Amino acid sequence: MASFSLPQIHDNTDGSWGPSSSNLPETFKFKDIPYAPYSKSDKLGRFADWNDLSGDNRQAASGTTVNPRTGTRGRRDGAQTFGSGLPSAFSFQVEDESSFSLVDNKVGPPRRGGAFTRGRGTSRGTTSYGSRGSQRNTRGGFTANRGTGQRGGRRGWRDWEKNNRTRESSVAIDPSWQMLEEIEFHRLAKLRLDVDEPEELESYGRLYGYNKAYDRITTKTERPLQPVDRIKYNTTTSDDPIIQQLASKGTAAIYATDVILSVLMCAPRSVYPWDIVIIREGDKVFLDKRDGGPFDTVTVNENAADPPQDPPAPNASNPNEKAPELSSINTATSLSLEATYINQNFGFQSVVETSPPPLIDFDKPNPFHGPDETEPLASCGYRYRVFDLGITDEENIKICVRTEVDAYLPGQGNPLHGQGLTTIRALNEFDPRSPGAGGAPDWRSKLDSQRGAVVATEMKNNSCKLAKWTVQSILAGAEQMKIGYVSRANPRDNTRHVILSTASMRPMDFAAQLNVSLANGWGIVRTVADLCLKMPEGKYVLVKDPNKPVIRLYAVPFSAFTGEEEEEEGAASEEEAEP
Repeated sequence: MASFSLPQIHDNTDGSWGPSSSNLPETFKFKDIPYAPYSKSDKLGRFADWNDLSGDNRQAASGTTVNPRTGTRGRRDGAQTFGSGLPSAFSFQVEDESSFSLVDNKVGPPRRGGAFTRGRGTSRGTTSYGSRGSQRNTRGGFTANRGTGQRGGRRGWRDWEKNNRTRESSVAIDPSWQMLEEIEFHRLAKLRLDVDEPEELESYGRLYGYNKAYDRITTKTERPLQPVDRIKYNTTTSDDPIIQQLASKGTAAIYATDVILSVLMCAPRSVYPWDIVIIREGDKVFLDKRDGGPFDTVTVNENAADPPQDPPAPNASNPNEKAPELSSINTATSLSLEATYINQNFGFQSVVETSPPPLIDFDKPNPFHGPDETEPLASCGYRYRVFDLGITDEENIKICVRTEVDAYLPGQGNPLHGQGLTTIRALNEFDPRSPGAGGAPDWRSKLDSQRGAVVATEMKNNSCKLAKWTVQSILAGAEQMKIGYVSRANPRDNTRHVILSTASMRPMDFAAQLNVSLANGWGIVRTVADLCLKMPEGKYVLVKDPNKPVIRLYAVPFSAFTGEEEEEEGAASEEEAEP
């Protein structure tokens, strides 16, 4: 029978549990255990890396990599930082294959370009200096590939030289004003409110028939734009006598014009600064515009990647610094005034003031034209309409809007019943090669053959302006929009223009092409209305931040934006000037 003997047990001298490391038998100490220095920061990802080339790669052996562009060394992910230079128990050697070479007897492809051939110049498919080459729309030369397929060179090229695009606010923010609310555009884009068909209250003014000959104009049969002396009123909400009468009857809770309302409904698309003056009187709210504010002019290429810029103000710290030179006729302010001039005169010129077709008088005459004025009125009809913004039947939140139509289409029904009404607008081209043109194609060469490309470029560069025009047409109940394409007769002269074409479109269809959501616009209006109805009686201003997609609501004194405030400031400055 086999005998069994117990091994010797080495107890801990201190009486703790487990064998003592000090009494470990010499025969078992460090047996079959490879020694490798380590660091606590080492990653234990794998116990052996058979793809590691540390045998013949000095950089890999040290655990560092060299950035070929900057020349700096960095630690490779998973590499050891301590003791990696010592031999490892799991390392292996890789044979040096640097002396091995492959002999290929196949003929390689011929070199493209560079070889001189006799006969008819260069070989087919080569690119030589000054030749047309195999690439289209290039100027030849050694840099034929530079800027290929892009207008104006590489995107972002020399962006560091462009002037700072910091814009000034449309209204000076006084430090005494109290900011009540701040809303980002991404929050406005999530609002939704479905509104039913409006109620027609009253209609004023006189309309002329649209001249259909302008629909047949092409770039080969262009027609000069003529200045027409006519009066068209753009009165603000509070100064409208009809709105004052309707407010005294309690027709609605909110009163506005279609121009002001369209800016609010298309606010998420806006880039340039704007402001709306809000007056709370009793339980009524009036949305007004300032005299000389951004509502009286038309923007140009507002949504372009590189919109037109105004010349920067001189640097106070360095008066000798030269500002970048800009053409005086292609600045943002000059282009805005030019676009406003074109819009007004194109609308005046494209109607027929002498019968036939007959002129149409609405129920009442123009409310802004006094008996003492002798200048002729422009073709314009004012329609006062009420929209219900209530979500439930118990809510009584209505908005009264003064809308405008510019003409009527003969043969499309009775304009007095809202049939055949149209609005007339105009897009303008200044200089396709000027900064701020937004990559627009030349209208004279592309408008007839590639109208889709021209329209797509304008929808990209003037998204906010076209959206506002479309919303204004929908609010007025117009059946069609007429948009003229007007260009300069000479790119360096902003006083003479020619009409190249006219497009017709239905406002609802055009809104779908522009991705304009009326439900989102009404949701923005309802949100602003709820904010104003919660405020006490007073005067407020809604300001679009000039450089951020944010709108802010401020509480201002009643004397703000009036002549009284300017007189008080002038008197205060005179008192300070006196000794």
